Amino acid sequence: MHTPVRAWASALAITTLISAGSPALAQDASKWPERPIRLVVGFVPGGGTDVSARILSAKLSSVLGQQIVVENKPGASGLIASDYVAKADPDGYTLMLANMQSTVSAPYVVQSDIDPIRDFTAVRYIGSVPNVLVINPTKHDYKTVQNLIDDAKARPKQLLYASSGQGSPQHLSAARFSQIAGVEMEHVPYKGSGQAMTDLLGGNVDMNFDTLPGAIGQVQAGKLRPLAVTSAQRSKRLPEVPTLAEAGIKGMDIIQWYALLAPAKLPKPILDKLDQAVAQTLADPEIQAKLADQGMELGGGPETPVEFASYIKDEWSKYGKITSSLGLSKQ
Repeated sequence: MHTPVRAWASALAITTLISAGSPALAQDASKWPERPIRLVVGFVPGGGTDVSARILSAKLSSVLGQQIVVENKPGASGLIASDYVAKADPDGYTLMLANMQSTVSAPYVVQSDIDPIRDFTAVRYIGSVPNVLVINPTKHDYKTVQNLIDDAKARPKQLLYASSGQGSPQHLSAARFSQIAGVEMEHVPYKGSGQAMTDLLGGNVDMNFDTLPGAIGQVQAGKLRPLAVTSAQRSKRLPEVPTLAEAGIKGMDIIQWYALLAPAKLPKPILDKLDQAVAQTLADPEIQAKLADQGMELGGGPETPVEFASYIKDEWSKYGKITSSLGLSKQ
């Protein structure tokens, strides 16, 4: 059956309209940015994601010639911020300093319809940090991971572990740790690492698998004692602290990674310009030093937006399997 002339003409008109709109879109994108940019963080001030966002924002503002305003929207394990950014206009003026939690793990255990593949444009992978198992030495005299396990076995469900929320790397690390070690502990979720840290220091909870940036200051001050890190290798910032594998807990595969995301369908000219600006920011030795001082390992992941988008797909699948194996479901 032949396409009617009128239908064919309409299709041609639509195609022409779309093609004609592309140069205009590119021209508008070439002027970007013309006003301040909002960088959304899904956690309260003071946590690892917030600290990293503030380190990056000053230099990125200079590179782009517009102020980057960090805006905290905590709650729902980072998904309040994720939902906000996913629904924003894809014009390059609303971005998110995202992490593993708010992107690929929390959507499996918190009521949300976020789909990271559908809802975001992958801009740039920044780096990762290990989680570090820390305890308050004024409350517990644990010197090793085995000391903690022995106490947990002697007192089932009595020890409390904090986290920055359902599906956070802290939560998943502790749940996986409990599974491997054969112990039962209770989860106390907070709206961010900062609040969890306050209660750990106050003795209201017993431990936290906190991200290294969130814990390093208190560790250096002697207020927290690190027992192990979750990464495959020891952290350069805490070289004397063993890995969980070295402590006898094998099979952990959970790290916190950080990245820049934008709403879905961000125009490619803006994506390219933004990606280049972030790359320039990360190449600055001062920025590298500040992030390294927070315990972040820069790079080590996808290097382009296309590679990063593929990485998110793999991580989405991985954490679906992990949360399922732990028996976690949406709450």
